[in-house]
Amino acid sequence: MKGRVVAISLSKQRGVSKRNISKGYLKEGHGLDGDAHSGKGSKQISLLAVESIKRLNEEKKMDASPGDFAENITTEGVNLIQLAVGTRLKIGKAVIEVTQIGKDPGLSHKFSYQGHSLLPSAGIFARVIESGKVNPGDEILVLPKERKK
Repeated sequence: MKGRVVAISLSKQRGVSKRNISKGYLKEGHGLDGDAHSGKGSKQISLLAVESIKRLNEEKKMDASPGDFAENITTEGVNLIQLAVGTRLKIGKAVIEVTQIGKDPGLSHKFSYQGHSLLPSAGIFARVIESGKVNPGDEILVLPKERKK
């Protein structure tokens, strides 16, 4: 399965929409360089499919764009919520590993766009395994599972 990067987005503070940037750098063990959510831990970056944004826009007659739901990378062509925890993706020059699919609906999620929040139901979270530059338009490859020797 492969797709592409639609947008890369960051914010300097938590709890706000992210702004689109023309290029980004995913730093191993840290996340998207310059983003308020980056840092050590398992949820260094967030990904959301543009298909989910478009579907909500149609259902609710909204005009949301990439970054409005506080995701770092907006994707196209990869069924994110069907990926398994531990799946690795090559995005541009970087490699990430999926650490969480969505969020427990019982846990608080402080951010919403016009009263709607997509990351808990349609987003995924990952940690950066290999540093690298990422750009809108870059290919996203789902890497094969490594075989244990």
